[in-house]
Amino acid sequence: MAWASGGREERILSIRETLPTAATVSRLDLKTLRLFAAICEAGTLNGAARRAAIAPSAVSKRLAELEHALGCTLLTREPRGMRLTPAGETLLHHTRRMLASAEQMALELAEHAHGVRGFVRMLANLSAIVQFLPEDLQVFLAAQERIRVDLAERPSGGVVLGVEEGVADLGICAGGTDTRSLTAYPYRGDRLVLVMPADHPLSGRAAIALADTLDYDHVGLHVESSIYAALRDEARRLGRPLRLRIHVPSFDGICRMAQAGMGLGTIPEGVYALLGPQMRLAAVPLTDPWATRTLTLVVRSGALPPAAALLLDHLRTAGD
Repeated sequence: MAWASGGREERILSIRETLPTAATVSRLDLKTLRLFAAICEAGTLNGAARRAAIAPSAVSKRLAELEHALGCTLLTREPRGMRLTPAGETLLHHTRRMLASAEQMALELAEHAHGVRGFVRMLANLSAIVQFLPEDLQVFLAAQERIRVDLAERPSGGVVLGVEEGVADLGICAGGTDTRSLTAYPYRGDRLVLVMPADHPLSGRAAIALADTLDYDHVGLHVESSIYAALRDEARRLGRPLRLRIHVPSFDGICRMAQAGMGLGTIPEGVYALLGPQMRLAAVPLTDPWATRTLTLVVRSGALPPAAALLLDHLRTAGD
């Protein structure tokens, strides 16, 4: 047994000796990583050389040095070009994130040179962006002229993941989303309604349950949206199929499809107020409990950057 244990320890030591050390990784410069990304995107060394305006031999040499430093093969040559190995896929994933961060850092530092005193990176779902954030951010930025906000749209689950990973300082997601390790605060409430042409058989209803609409065609938001998930889950609970004719990526897409008679669309009431009347659509509120929602602010635990803390305080009181 002692001999077996010793052999295992020697194998573990051998593996550790082949792994890239922190010092090795720290020698990876942005120029080398940009060149590696160019090889992956071009698919050939010659293509990457043209992009970088250097000789193909220099590209090949830099790639060999990179693989030697990391102790693994990143790309294999095939008749039609270069193919990423699993290690290469891992490096490309992190390279793209590092290059994007470096570019964003340069842009933000340039803004600071012109007097900006803070950036807030923010993720939000479509409901928050369309219904509430334009006015809420307008008020905030009017009072904080030297702060910039970088806002991106993601489905609610992606908002939580992005804030957890540090892509954003704060986010807004649908109530009921698993906020995992994040701290959550209520932001705004909304209610879902069905939109349809004015001559649709259901258009005269004061309110309706989803169960009473399942004999009709529906238009759905994209598959990652919390609204589509709510419709799908309720139909499953009822043991009925959801007659979904088409998925679209946006609320205006849902309204246009409903206008064209493609099916019933489900959107927040505030979105209908902005888009529905001008398209001559009728709206019928859904009576299902999940159709009355609370949008949620999420942040990582601990202290926020000063500009993000200011925006969080503003949004927490915006609906009062």
